Amino acid sequence: MSVIFDRPKSLLDVPTHYCPGCGHGIVHRLVCEVLDEMELGGNTIGVVPVGCSVMAYDYFGTDVIEAPHGRAPAVATGVKRANPSRTVFTYQGDGDLAAIGTAETVHAGTRGENIVIIFINNATYGMTGGQMAPTTLPGQITQTTPYGRNTETAGYPIRVCELMATLSGVALAQRVAIDSVAHIREAKNAIRKAFENEQAKRGLSIVEVLSTCPTNWGLSPVEAMKFVAEKMIPYYPLGVYKDVSKEADV
Repeated sequence: MSVIFDRPKSLLDVPTHYCPGCGHGIVHRLVCEVLDEMELGGNTIGVVPVGCSVMAYDYFGTDVIEAPHGRAPAVATGVKRANPSRTVFTYQGDGDLAAIGTAETVHAGTRGENIVIIFINNATYGMTGGQMAPTTLPGQITQTTPYGRNTETAGYPIRVCELMATLSGVALAQRVAIDSVAHIREAKNAIRKAFENEQAKRGLSIVEVLSTCPTNWGLSPVEAMKFVAEKMIPYYPLGVYKDVSKEADV
């Protein structure tokens, strides 16, 4: 009997520690499918920081370096410059990338570092108990905003793709989601495009993935997917905010 669906070689066959309904497992698979299809797995180095993504080195069948909180783009910059022939990517959450790591992310983009950033936006600090994150929606309840995020005191959520798209060194800034099969397919295409940009040495590519955190949201996995579709996507519109590959193809 022929096998038509199997685990990607770059995704290790180990038990998961993620909560039921967490979107990290889906995104892990998409990244690994792309690495396999592009035959990059044996030449790739991942960089993961603190947060839910901290355990990603248990799942990616590539070389992986753990970075201090927020510093993954800086570490990836050093790795790529020291090993220019290697494919280098970071895998980061919103509390990491959009808070303590904002400067590293922005300046890696403005320098045009030839790396890929996979950015998971689940609107909360997942690993440390569900506090308000830079991406928490207005009015959203978290452990530190029991009455909902108050924009008068906490400000507004950061729209990372829109910000990164303004930087000259950014080759791709695209926001995707994993709340439906169609959106998952779009997410994979975006991730592939990011790695294609890296191979073509076009600069930094960032793919923002709207994902779920059922445990800290206090929702079932099904309800969490609906939250992404009905609450997150309207505030964080999906789409391509910058893509220099289209310009290069003209």
